[in-house]
Amino acid sequence: MKEGYNFKKVEKKWQKIWEEKEVFLSCEDSQKPKYYCLEMYPYPSGAIHMGQVRNYTIGDVISRYKMMKGFNVLHPIGWDALGMPAENAAITQGVHPQEWTLRNIAHMRSQLKRIGFSYDWSREVNTCLPEYYKWNQWIFLKMLERDFAYRKKSKVNWCPQCQTVLANEQVIGERCWRCESLVRLKDMEQWFLKITDYAEELISGHDLLEKWPEHVLLMQKNWIGKSTGAYITFPVPGTPLGIDVFTTRIDTIYGATFLALSPEHPLSKELIADSRYRGKLQKWIDKNIENLSFRKEPGEVEKEGIDTGKKVINPFSGEAIPVWISNYVLMEYGTGAIMAVPAHDQRDFEFAKKYSLPIKVVIVPEGESPPGEPEESFEDYG
Repeated sequence: MKEGYNFKKVEKKWQKIWEEKEVFLSCEDSQKPKYYCLEMYPYPSGAIHMGQVRNYTIGDVISRYKMMKGFNVLHPIGWDALGMPAENAAITQGVHPQEWTLRNIAHMRSQLKRIGFSYDWSREVNTCLPEYYKWNQWIFLKMLERDFAYRKKSKVNWCPQCQTVLANEQVIGERCWRCESLVRLKDMEQWFLKITDYAEELISGHDLLEKWPEHVLLMQKNWIGKSTGAYITFPVPGTPLGIDVFTTRIDTIYGATFLALSPEHPLSKELIADSRYRGKLQKWIDKNIENLSFRKEPGEVEKEGIDTGKKVINPFSGEAIPVWISNYVLMEYGTGAIMAVPAHDQRDFEFAKKYSLPIKVVIVPEGESPPGEPEESFEDYG
């Protein structure tokens, strides 16, 4: 009987040749045009899973295609190896985190090599080794020297089981995606980087990104968060207090019919201190601070609010307008307080309709007259 095709034997033969001939080695002084292909580094959990195989196969196809087109391809691989998961797994296994991690890396490396991906293994990266993370530390210290890094308290999603902070995407049904423990909000002092100090450079850099999908560029620009606008202080009558807001639409200020604060705003508690409804107001604030849905984007939650009973003065019109506390205003955005212009902001419009607050039109489309009762906000410039 004729012997069938021996995949393992043939693969082993050619993989040995590729390694000996350094077929996938990227040379720095090559005269060929350069091409860089990077897939997300795997976390060394113990074994490569099929999702990773799929992802790395796509990168491998692209890299091999570019090689055949005459490019000097840099196709690196590495291990995203630091973090609490390694510590927790090591505790469960009863071994040192370093031993557990390096053992997993050795096993997964052998798996990737047997698959035959076109990696330049001379550039293998391991984020848990000092020769890698010393450069992270060096970069951070440079940021600190230039006053680019700072500390402040902020609320985080905290998993009590994993003893670590979770991104919003890692909280599923108010539970940790990994261990399914109930996640709670926790005040934690942490490091931040002043990305907005470089907003102009980051935005202009998008002009150099040719052939990038428009929706990806838009996501990046929104993340950078460059805003051109003005800070305005609304005085609280009879007190030395003033509430600062940031707005990109100063032209709509005559249409402001209320002010809204985040439940986390430092003035939220101060404004209700002398209210006879203080207990009710404080209970509402506490509930919304603890509510996990509060961490979602403003458009993803049902808008709720409560009237503080206080008023502020519009510094342009002199009109007194009420101060509300609402869950659709986030402390992370601007100053944590907004001047609400229902006729010209859809979120403000929806909130005003729900609580029967005034809607004052101050801008209309060119050639039109102000409507009696608008059915939606008009957000253009008119």
